[in-house]
Order: sequence, then structure tokens, then C-alpha cells
Amino acid sequence: MSGITDEAGKLLSDNSRTLAPAAVGSQVALMSVVSLVTILAFNVLRPNNKIIYEPKVKYHVGNKPPPRISDSLFGWLPPLIHTKEKELLDKIGLDAVAFLRFSRLMRWLFTGIAVLTCGVLIPINIVYNLRNVPSKKRDILSMLTIRDVGGDLLYAHVAVTYLITLMIIGFVELHWRAMVRLRRQWFRSPEHLESFYARTLTVLHVPKANQSDEGIKAIFNSVKVPYPTTSVHIGRKVGKLPELIEYHNTTVREFEAILVKYLKGGKLGRKRPTIRVGGTCGCGGVKKDAIEHYTIKLKRTEASIEEYRRQIDTRKAENYGFASMAAVPYAHIVAKILASKHPKGTNIELAPNPKDIIWENMNKSDGEITRKRMLGFWLLALVCFFNTIPLFIISVLANLESLRVYVGFLDQWANASPKSFAFISGVLPPAVSGIFGFFLPIIMRWLTQYMGALTHSRLDRAVIARYFTFLVISQLVIFTLIGVIFNSVREIVEQIGEKTSFKEIINNLHTLPATVHRTYINQASYWLTFFPLRGFLVIFDLAQIINLIWISIKTRVFGRTPRDIREWTQPPDFQYAIYYSNILFMGSVGLVFAPLAPLVVVAAAIVFWIGSWVYKYQLMFVFISKVESGGRLWNVVVNRLLFCVLLMQALMILTIGLQYRFRSLQWLSTIPPMLFIFAFKIYINRVHVPAFQYFIPSEEEIRLARVHSERADARGNRLEKRFGHPALHAELFTPMLHAKMMPLLSQVYFGKIGKEEAKLNEYGGQKLEAQIVPGGIKIAAVSQNDLEYDPVLYQRDRGELDWDARSMASTTLFDGASTLQPGKSQYYASTTTLPRLAGYDQYLAGGPQHQQSPSYDMELTKLDSMQEPLLSPRSYGYYQQQQALASQQSLTRPSIPPSLYQEPVGSNREAPIHRPQEGYSSPSPEHAPAYSPAHSPAHSPEPSYHQQYQHVPGQSPQQEYPPTPRYPSPYGHHPRQSSGNMAGRGAYRG
Repeated sequence: MSGITDEAGKLLSDNSRTLAPAAVGSQVALMSVVSLVTILAFNVLRPNNKIIYEPKVKYHVGNKPPPRISDSLFGWLPPLIHTKEKELLDKIGLDAVAFLRFSRLMRWLFTGIAVLTCGVLIPINIVYNLRNVPSKKRDILSMLTIRDVGGDLLYAHVAVTYLITLMIIGFVELHWRAMVRLRRQWFRSPEHLESFYARTLTVLHVPKANQSDEGIKAIFNSVKVPYPTTSVHIGRKVGKLPELIEYHNTTVREFEAILVKYLKGGKLGRKRPTIRVGGTCGCGGVKKDAIEHYTIKLKRTEASIEEYRRQIDTRKAENYGFASMAAVPYAHIVAKILASKHPKGTNIELAPNPKDIIWENMNKSDGEITRKRMLGFWLLALVCFFNTIPLFIISVLANLESLRVYVGFLDQWANASPKSFAFISGVLPPAVSGIFGFFLPIIMRWLTQYMGALTHSRLDRAVIARYFTFLVISQLVIFTLIGVIFNSVREIVEQIGEKTSFKEIINNLHTLPATVHRTYINQASYWLTFFPLRGFLVIFDLAQIINLIWISIKTRVFGRTPRDIREWTQPPDFQYAIYYSNILFMGSVGLVFAPLAPLVVVAAAIVFWIGSWVYKYQLMFVFISKVESGGRLWNVVVNRLLFCVLLMQALMILTIGLQYRFRSLQWLSTIPPMLFIFAFKIYINRVHVPAFQYFIPSEEEIRLARVHSERADARGNRLEKRFGHPALHAELFTPMLHAKMMPLLSQVYFGKIGKEEAKLNEYGGQKLEAQIVPGGIKIAAVSQNDLEYDPVLYQRDRGELDWDARSMASTTLFDGASTLQPGKSQYYASTTTLPRLAGYDQYLAGGPQHQQSPSYDMELTKLDSMQEPLLSPRSYGYYQQQQALASQQSLTRPSIPPSLYQEPVGSNREAPIHRPQEGYSSPSPEHAPAYSPAHSPAHSPEPSYHQQYQHVPGQSPQQEYPPTPRYPSPYGHHPRQSSGNMAGRGAYRG
């Protein structure tokens, strides 16, 4: 045993000091070479694979294509250099701009920290080691760290932590102000102001007694808000309909894959495909013909879905609902007022984009969410526990030199080939860490969704918070603890080998603090091998080599269905949660070791510089935001960055405490920077967060806001169209097959095959040739020219404009064909191609405020009183006059669609200004105009409403504002849906 001890002492005194620099150097050299090769491969592959490297050039929203890039070797660099943030905000959205701004923040922040620490601390560390540490007890890496530094020079490191903290506060404040400015621009952008969801509120946790449209109205009537709703909608239970639709669509995908594989190459496969039903892992069950099985399965699911949809009106209401306001500023004002209130136990907040909602979690009760969250946290803890296994493996690999004396073959290997041993010691630990870390975000996202996240944006925020915490605890804290335990046990084993008594071992535990101190600082060598790997992975992500290889294998071996090709050609979604978490984790490692091992900060800064350019290219040309949230992740990531500063200070407290012993109280000098961070966070919450969260309009903006009437919202059933459960109107997938394979269906199926046209929602309602196989299943033929996703369709589907506007515009995309089934036209747009109204293009170009628009006079007529409700019956006579005029015009324009021609009537007016200090229920005489058509006897055959419109104390809003009588439309009766699940009934009927 004494021989082993002597060898261990020699190993610790000599080999470990030479091995660590060699391992770090080998990892840096390897990753640098591989990264350069990857960049060259990207430059060579990019011109011939633009659908992978530049999909947004073809698929972009509206008139916002990315800048053109040349096919030269480095032709992609000039657009990155010359495209500034203002242009990016318009082209890629605020979520992407916020990510790039945070990337720039980290890039410049860590550059400044690297200059500070390398310029101040490294000279101090080197001078102290040269003067006080024997050459045999130091190496080139340890000389650059705080490991062996002592005495008053440690206060220089403390002072640097003060400067780092102030630098972070300054950088964050600068970028916070910029983000508030960008957020205000986004609030005032046409995309946001014209989006229906931007003026909609979500009502959650609706009590049983209020689970109806009238109940939602009653909730808003119970609170005094300055603006009424224009329409309300209570959610309806859809039962298993979403699962049935997903089951059907998954079956279609599997069916298409089997057909394509069987008919690959334009000929039948040698063996007809089969499937085992009811087995487990390929064992047991019944073996059936796969094509026949899926044909019967599709027919059965289609029938079940249609039956479910016929019964949907009898379903019960859900515990959530939605309410639309007349204008975007109104919705934000009301949401801010009700943020701290919970009328009748509900939560009322701004509605998300409907595409952002996770509908399966919307109807969860409080008890169910609580149960799932508890179970989810237990599962997270379980994952964290089992993650210690790969962490232990990584820790062992990171300390191979310490195991040589105990593992014979390692010592033989190190003696026979020191270079290869050093190479593996540097490369293997971060590689194993990267492999195990690949699956963690997937598990974390699934658990977060299981725990009840209501939107994808909220899911991303929760994933960032939990995944970042998980990374810090597992890969930083636990990894360090494992190293400390490993080295402490090793020292005890050495003392036992020296036949030291138990009492002496206990007495020697005073050396444990020094062991802890040396261990976590020595682990800087591991992180110096970690960052080169992260830099390579960033560049590897740019090259997308795995994607290219996988597509090639799938095409040649299995074949790709038309649906696969269409989905593959679209720009992929950018995984903000994963990228943010990785950046934050690298930042936490860099900040923790900034005052301890400055080279780690240099490595982090290099990776951030590489990432900032790579991510800019990807967001400009490759990736898209799944749903635009307006940069809502900014506050989450900045909070985590400030937490990293606290983590840095905590480790600095430990370092000073271990050096001076905590009894000396000298460690208290490291406390103030933590207080700076807490004070700065309070400042952010009071100054920046309110302006970031809500649209705070000026009085002028409120006055000029575009106001939508209750009549317009109710007539179009806008609220239910946008916020009804997607399962109620989702189109089922139609099986698709390559056109060249269609003639082979007669050999696949036995029996008569019919031919007709099939309208595919995937193609915007375009009709394609189809064959009806035995069993009644339609299989559409997709030609080679139609395989890629149509850019016009992509712009329509990705656009953030009002759903109604997109529905009307879509009718002319494909030869006037509607994009929706005629059987559901009562829910959406008309399927009839109609001639355009005279001045239609001018109206669309100039908007309702255009001076030459025929509806200008009626749309911009001022209200009689600034406090008058938007839907007051006082304007009834004016509506009647305009309807009479519309009736005369309809005689000469009988084919004008009502939705186009009548929309401006009362839908856009000068908005009343919200003045909280004034009552909004009483009309103000000084605002009354000298003449109003509604009050003129010549224009009002009905009794005047002027006498009726008087406020009586104690009256409800419905009693205070009597409903306006309804009159028949000059274009005929257009009944609204009266079924139980249909909304469109406003809170204040006009």
C-alpha cells in the first residue's frame, strides 16, 4: 500500500501538472481544426442546398424577404455585417431580435470581463506564483488561477468582482432600455395593431355559475372598467375530438410512408407490407396486411370524427373564455386594471396568439394542475438524481490522471503513449457530457408541458427557468461536489495506506477546506475543454451536416412522402428555450470562474462571438419563430443572468472564507455586490417591466386608435373563429402520393378504383386529381412541381393579420377557389367568387381613414361625448340613415359581398380617451356637438333616445344603456350560429 501511496504522491506532484495543460491544448487544437473544416464544408454545400441553408429567401412573411446573398465562398458574410437591428425587427420579428440582442450583450459583456480579469488578475497571479510557489508545485494553468494566491493580494480579486458586477449592471440597463424601446415599436407596429388577438382578453378559472357567454358578460359587468367588450365567447368541451384528429392524421402519415416505401422506384416492392397488431416489441399480436389495415383504420376514424362533430353542440362549457375589446389600447388598459383583481375568482389577462395556445391544458382544473405540477417536480428530481450517473462518469473521465495509480491499464497506457492519454483526457469528458445533454431539453420540455403550461411562449419561459436551473445544479454544483468527494476520499485512502490511525485521520480533516478550494479551481481545466466543444457545436449547427445526411438516407432507403417533402421545405422553428439555456449556462460558468480562472472567461467570450454571428445567419435565413411573442423571453433570461452574478459572488465568498477562515469576517467584503444586484432587480421591476409588459398609449394614441364596433365583431363571429378550439374546424389530412406512383394503385388494391378531384387544405383548397380506393378512401396525386410548399400559401398561413382578412384574401389565391370546405362556409369565408367593389383596391391601400374612401365620413364621425359608450343607442338614427343609403347603392351593386361593403359602418371611429379620474357613464354636455343626426327630428322617426340616456344611480350597465333596436339588413338576412358552442354575442348589443 505504501508503494501505491508513493506513486500517488508522485502523480499528484508531477504528472497532473503536465497532463492538464496537454489535455486542454489537445482539445483546443482538435476543436479548432474540426471547426475550420466544418466552416469550409458549409461554404461549399451552401450554394447547392439553398432549401436547407436559405429557406427564408423563398418562404417569408409578406414583403419581408431576407437580403440576397451571393454564391461566392464567403458571400454570406456581407449581409450579416450590413443588416442592422432596425431592418431585422421588420424582417425576423422581435423575438429573434431580442435573442440577437442578448447574444450581443453576452458577447461584449464577456469581452469586457475578459479584458478586465486578464489585464488585472493574471499578472497578479503569475507574479505571486513566481515569487511564492515552488516550480515543482505549479504549472502554466495553475499560475493563471487564484489557486495558490494568498495574503492581501486576494483583495484585488474581490475588487474585480465589484467591477464585474457594476459592468453587468451597466450593460443590462443599457440593453433593457433598448428592449423597452423595441417593445414599444412592436406594440405600435401594423402587424400588432391589426391582429385580432391583440385586442382580446383571456378569462381563466371561470366559476361554474358563469360558464356561459352571459356569464362572461356578467364578470366584466361586475368590475368598473372604462371600456366595454364587443364580443365574448365561452370555451366548449370538445371531448376526445382533438385526440381523434391527431390519431387520424398520424394514421395518414403512417399510411403514406408505407405506400411510398412499397411503391418506391415506380414499381411494386417484392413483398407486400405487413404490420403486427396487438404485439409488444415485435412479439405476439396478429400479423395483418398493412395497406388493408390502414385503409380500414382511416375509414373508421373519419366516421368517428364526423359523428363527434355532429354532437359537439351538446357539450358542456369549459372553465375559460375570451372577450374582445374595441381597440388594442383598450385591451391593454383593461388588462392592466384587472391584473391584480380576480373578479369572481377569475384571472383576466391579455390573450395570446391562438396559434400559441396549448389547448389540451386550457381546460385543466386547479386541482388537476396542482397534482400534475407536484408529480412533474418529483419527476424532475428523479431525472436530476439519475443524471448523477453520467456526471460521475464525466467526473471520472475528467480525473483520469488521478486514477492511474489505482487502475493498472490506465497507468500502462499513460506511460506507453502520453500524448494519446492526454488527448483522450481532454476530448472524452466534454463529448460524453454533450451526448447526455442532448436528451435533457426534450425531457424538460415534455415535463413542463405536462405540468400545465397554457401557451408555447409560457412553455419556453418555464423550460428556460427549469432547464437552466437543472444545468447549474447538476453540471456545475453536483459536478463540483463529486470532484470534491472524489479527491477527499482519495486523500483518506492515502492516509490509510500510510497506516495512519483513525484519530489522526479525524484530526487531519482541517485540510479539507484546502482540498475543496483546490478541487473547484482545478476543475477550470475541464471547463477549458468544455468551451472549445461548445464552439464547435455552434459551427456544426450552422453546417447542418446531420440534417443533410439524414435526408439523403431517408430519400434513398425509405423514400419520402409528399407530406415529408412539403414540411421539410418550410423553414424550421428556432428553439429559443434550448439556445437561451445553453447561452445562460455558459455565461454562468464563465462568471463563476471569472475572478478565479480568467482563461475560462476568454474561452466563453470566444464562443459568444462565434455564436452571435452564427445565430444571426440562422435567424435571418434559416429559422423562424414558432409564434411571435414580442420578446417576452427577455425578462426571463436577464433574471437568470443576474442570478449568475449572485452565483459568482457566492463562490467568491467561499474562496475568501476558505483562505482566511470564516472566523476572520474578511469574507464580508464580498457581500455588497450581491446587495447591488438585489437593488438593481427592484429597480427593473418598477421601471422597465411595466413598460415592457403593457402597451401604455398616450391620450393622442387612444383618440386616434382604430375602433371596432360590436356589430362588426358579432356579424363576423370573429372571436369564435379565432379562439374556438381548433379541433372544431381543423381539416383532416387527405392521404397524398406521388403522381408517378398513382397508376400502381390498381395493383395494390383489388376492386374498382374511382377517380375524382380532392380539395386539399394543405394546398390552400386547391383541387388535385385523386383516386377513390376500395374502402372509400381518397388518395390525392401530387405532381413533382407541387411537392414543395407554395410560398403564397406560406405567407398566408404565417401572416399575423386579422384572420378575417386572411380568409377573404385566400379566396383568390387559387383561381378563386376557397381555402375551406363549402360545408363549413357559414363559419368562414364565402366560397363564391365575387366581383370587386369599385374603389376596393384604393380602400385596401389607403385604409378606412383614406380621404377618398366612400366610407370615410361614416367611419370617422366623432362621438357626441368623450364619455359616451362605444355602442351607445344614440347613434341609431345615424346607422339607419347610412343603411338607407346602402340600400339604394345595393340596387346598382347587387353582387357586393356584405362583409366587404358593410364592414366600415361604425367599425372605425375616433376613440374615446380613458380618463380614470372621470366617470364614463355620464355624458358630458361640453362635448355634445351642435348637431347630431341621431337627435334631429327630421332624421329620427322613432322617439328620441336623448331623454332615455340618463344615468340612474344603482342601475346596471345594461339598464343604463338600453339596447338598440335591430333592423333588417338591405342585403338580406345573415343568421348567426345559435348552437351551444358558437359565440359572437357581444357584452353590449348594438
